[in-house]
Amino acid sequence: MDATEPQLRLFVLHHAGGSHVSYRKWPGLLGGQWDVRLLDAPGRGRLGHLPQLDNAGRLADFFLRRLQGELRAPYAFFGHSMGALIAYEMTLRLAARHRVLPVWLGLSARGAPRPEGAGKQHHRLSDAELQTHLELLGGTPEEVFDNPDLWALYDPLIRGDLRLVETWRPQAGTEPLPVPLSVFAGSQDTSVPARQLAGWERHTERFLGLRVLDGGHFYFQDDPLPLLGRIRQDVQAALTAAPAPAPAAPAAARGAGRGGAAR
Repeated sequence: MDATEPQLRLFVLHHAGGSHVSYRKWPGLLGGQWDVRLLDAPGRGRLGHLPQLDNAGRLADFFLRRLQGELRAPYAFFGHSMGALIAYEMTLRLAARHRVLPVWLGLSARGAPRPEGAGKQHHRLSDAELQTHLELLGGTPEEVFDNPDLWALYDPLIRGDLRLVETWRPQAGTEPLPVPLSVFAGSQDTSVPARQLAGWERHTERFLGLRVLDGGHFYFQDDPLPLLGRIRQDVQAALTAAPAPAPAAPAAARGAGRGGAAR
């Protein structure tokens, strides 16, 4: 590898209603030879001037267009909650298009795909019910609930992201990904309990395991080091075991599928 090239480029995708800000310490903590890229979905953070996308497929395509030329091996995706769904969709699309695939995929706090979708439609809740739900999850600043003007700004963004998650359906017949995959859960996460993540094993040819860490839905919020240490270990295992995944085989050989449009 050229000395100027990073050992790994890690793309981090944020949760519903969030932005890169919740992960801003990660580049410094992972540092070293890793190039850590924190992505923003349209409508927030550094892309606040762009219209929000409330369809998972369109958001995945948006990121793939934006990152064209940067998805060079070795690279990896990590997504938390909604970000996990988008990371999965991006990888499905790369496989279907026979592009160079990530060397590793990390999915956090997102249950395995279910034909019936995400269950309860939180994006349809009243303001009071939605605020209660968000308070239980954590991750949303208290001042958003206390300040009506702030809530008026965040409410459409949060509901749009939740709609994206809750209207997504997996495409029938999607083949397991030829990418090493790890899943992460908070031990006290009542919204997405660890048992819902175990099913991801069926969606990859190389399942590295379910990693349960102390905490709730945002188990890494106060101290990201346990998660980042685990990410380092799993990426290293993926890099050591095999070279970067090549472009996926043609659909006729693999029957590669692609998902449709988590919290």
